[in-house]
Amino acid sequence: MADSNGVNGSNGHTSTRRPLLPGIYAPTMTFFNPTTEDLDIPTIKRHAIRLAEAGLVGLVTMGSNGEAVHCSSSEKAAVTRATREALDSAGFTQVPIIVGATEGSVRGTIALVEESRQAGGEYVLLLPPSYFRGLMDEEAVYNYFIAVADGASLPIILYNYPGAVAGIDMDSDLLIRLAKHPNIIGTKFTCGNTGKLTRVALATDAKTPFAEGSGYMAFGGMCDFTAQTLVSGGSGIIAGGANVMPKTCVKVWDLYSKGKKEEAFAMQKVLSKGDWVLTKAAIAGTKSAIQSYYGYGGHPRRPLKSLDEVKVSAIKGGIEEVMKLELSL
Repeated sequence: MADSNGVNGSNGHTSTRRPLLPGIYAPTMTFFNPTTEDLDIPTIKRHAIRLAEAGLVGLVTMGSNGEAVHCSSSEKAAVTRATREALDSAGFTQVPIIVGATEGSVRGTIALVEESRQAGGEYVLLLPPSYFRGLMDEEAVYNYFIAVADGASLPIILYNYPGAVAGIDMDSDLLIRLAKHPNIIGTKFTCGNTGKLTRVALATDAKTPFAEGSGYMAFGGMCDFTAQTLVSGGSGIIAGGANVMPKTCVKVWDLYSKGKKEEAFAMQKVLSKGDWVLTKAAIAGTKSAIQSYYGYGGHPRRPLKSLDEVKVSAIKGGIEEVMKLELSL
């Protein structure tokens, strides 16, 4: 297992990377011009800086929230490049970027990983292949990740999100097996299974705020179980809700890390309640929440639907309690 500095990419690319620290990460939204649907690079940059200023320790470009499936490879590179430029220009040179780089084939994924590296990414987040779902048994999934890890120029974080891959749900045995590869350095648990996270964190001796461990990163995949991820021995959170309420996520993490567990759990309840509103409303809802509270956000790319005024208002009201807390921090 590699340290998460990930200096041992197995095809000869070696460099000192910004380390992945325990804490809160956001899979950033990709913003578009409301008329043309072209990338809105100034807003993408503005958003990245706001998240870093809120205390996030890393950003993920081109994840599920980033509408990667709606972007061309050149657009994906442009988003990552703009995010790196924005962070560096604002003095956040230490903040690493993880890039969603999933393609259907081993060859295509390795190529996209390399494009992500050239654009300024330092780690990649990969889903299992799912287009030929009926053929993707455990052996096929294992072989895919091992082949990609052998050829990839960046360290890999496995992305367990059954909802995005026709129900493929990697169990703890498979994840622990894969973690033995030196270029696989973490897992994101968007499955929400804290028992699975506990088992993988334990087996890999994952990094936590309390111990360096092996360097393996066990990430909770939603902010509605931030404190629970810490209880489970996790390393951090990569959560869409952190686009909207980053300071609250960071505060829950910090309170628990400093031993103030009762305060952390009390705040977690407010966070979980608000995050459920955003989870149900998906990408369009998260963007509408950013628009309501920060004055930018816009709409997703079609075919995702924009929300009507009634839904926008309902989301704004639904997260009012957590946003009152967020804006007070």
